[in-house]
Amino acid sequence: MIRIRVPATTANLGPGFDCMGLALDLWNSFEFYPRASGFVVESHGEGEGQLPSDATNLIVTTMLQEIDLLGAERPAGARIVCHNTIPAASGLGSSSTATLAGLLFASAWARHLAGTDPAEIDRAAILERAVEVEGHGDNVAPALLGGFVIVMPDSSGVLTQRIPHVPIKAVVCVPEFAYLTSEARAALPGSYQKADAIFNIGRALLVAEALRTGDDEMLARAMNDRIHEPYRLPAIPGASTARERAIEAGAISVPLSGAGPGLIAFARQGYDRIGRAMNTAFREAGLQSRYWILDATDQGVHIGRLPV
Repeated sequence: MIRIRVPATTANLGPGFDCMGLALDLWNSFEFYPRASGFVVESHGEGEGQLPSDATNLIVTTMLQEIDLLGAERPAGARIVCHNTIPAASGLGSSSTATLAGLLFASAWARHLAGTDPAEIDRAAILERAVEVEGHGDNVAPALLGGFVIVMPDSSGVLTQRIPHVPIKAVVCVPEFAYLTSEARAALPGSYQKADAIFNIGRALLVAEALRTGDDEMLARAMNDRIHEPYRLPAIPGASTARERAIEAGAISVPLSGAGPGLIAFARQGYDRIGRAMNTAFREAGLQSRYWILDATDQGVHIGRLPV
């Protein structure tokens, strides 16, 4: 009935904690087929054999909750087919792709029942719901809209701005290390010093300007953080060394991708050299790792009909 493609994202971008994100050219796709009874989720590629294959899958739970909120009748069952190229639990927003798939499938189902085009997207409404579900928008906003996005919830909904940026590549290195977002959140303190807040506010503004103009020197100086990375990076074996090695190999700057455990090294050249340097650092710490060379993408969610 419906196919959805959702890009990977890297959130925070150093100092932009919970409010800045960038879409990357690596995609998960999801297909929805109604069936007479029961929910089945097939996962191919990343997460195959590991992600839930029944109604406990995040896509299904999100979809059914949203259908209830929309006041529509639930489907008796569905077959959902996932083709995943985004590694799970990596810091690349894989769970956000599932959240968006669930919300978009719910919207498509409700539109189908109402006799309207199921492939039509109310992006503003979907974004507002996605931020409510996730609690922050720095993955779901760039995944939905594409590009470099600043996003903040407020009393009237969600404030968001998509900022044009100079094309840039990054090397994302993900170690085989279980570091759940819930653990990463729990590692953060309950309050911060004013000086640290000021440090991050100023640098977040400078990171946005550096990405917009392609000012690599500014990006290297500004992409630092005092809000989350000092508490998360030490929990990931080899991450600090991997960051140092990537810089030595020619990377511009190397923040955590989201909450980690992946690192994202922005660069203009020497991508494989940077990736190998990070792999070596993680291997020395006892972890295997993989790396991807990715372009930032201005493309966000795509939804289309499948042949009946």
